[in-house]
Amino acid sequence: MKAWRVHENGEPREAMRLDEVPTPEPGPGEALLRVRAAGVNFPDAMLCRGTYQIRPPLPFTPGVEFCGEVVAVGEGVTDLDTGARVITPAALPRGAFAEYAVVPAAGVLPAPEALDDAEAAALHIGYQTGWFALHRRAALRPGETLLVHAAAGGVGSAAVQLGKAAGATVIGVVGGPDKAEAARELGADIVVDRHAEDFVAVVKEATAGRGANVVFDPVGGDSYTKSTKCVAFEGRIVVVGFAGGTVPAPALSHALVKNYAILGLHWGLYNTHDPVAVRQAHEALCELAASGAVRPLVSERVAFDGAAEAVQRVADGTTIGRLVVQP
Repeated sequence: MKAWRVHENGEPREAMRLDEVPTPEPGPGEALLRVRAAGVNFPDAMLCRGTYQIRPPLPFTPGVEFCGEVVAVGEGVTDLDTGARVITPAALPRGAFAEYAVVPAAGVLPAPEALDDAEAAALHIGYQTGWFALHRRAALRPGETLLVHAAAGGVGSAAVQLGKAAGATVIGVVGGPDKAEAARELGADIVVDRHAEDFVAVVKEATAGRGANVVFDPVGGDSYTKSTKCVAFEGRIVVVGFAGGTVPAPALSHALVKNYAILGLHWGLYNTHDPVAVRQAHEALCELAASGAVRPLVSERVAFDGAAEAVQRVADGTTIGRLVVQP
């Protein structure tokens, strides 16, 4: 089979190489899936660069999530039917940018019937991240104000839709007019182009000085620092990632005197520590997709031979919504 592999860490377009490799076979507790669509995520770029918290041995295949079809199962797997359409995280070092992938059967979930393959692939990690950030960590309530950074990006676009579905007023921060238009189409009530406006001032004006109850931050750096200036009393800042490249050093004395909480979210840990919660979130997300309340913004469906360039574009921050690779 064909698979993209990283032999040496570096920028995705240089590091990713299309190889011919043996088709894997499922072991006990595993399933072999034919990849129907693989979502492109910022962690894929970090994996290529060697800067992600998980560092698989070289060479490895990137791609952290996909929609696939069950081809075969290993010993002990009784709840997956051949031919079933499913979504799942990939099992590095055998990632999703390949024609076939083996994954632990326990993490495989039915693909939402309301979504096509590309949309289903894009629903999983981004929307699970948004769901756990807003509901499990921040306990977002109807009527609250939610500030979403990178609101037209992969996880940010999910947070906008999930915030609206939860009954919040959503303020989205983006970089550029095209991304601003995308955030409006996703449902954001107020959109701030950070290149032209100060989101701190906009948040304070929109909330009559109270500030945002919840901040969803996958960017870090200045986005985090400025958010502390417009977070509400008893507000919650959920740290999701550092796509801006800078890991902020929070001033804990400031959190104390303003009475706000700083919450970390590494969604992947739930697959180990609370897999039941992951399945419950998946069921809720499928219901939201069926009702039309959420639908991943798939801006481009990329041919398999364009995977490396797609990861590079996500790394460069030039994309809107989600790119999905389809073998």
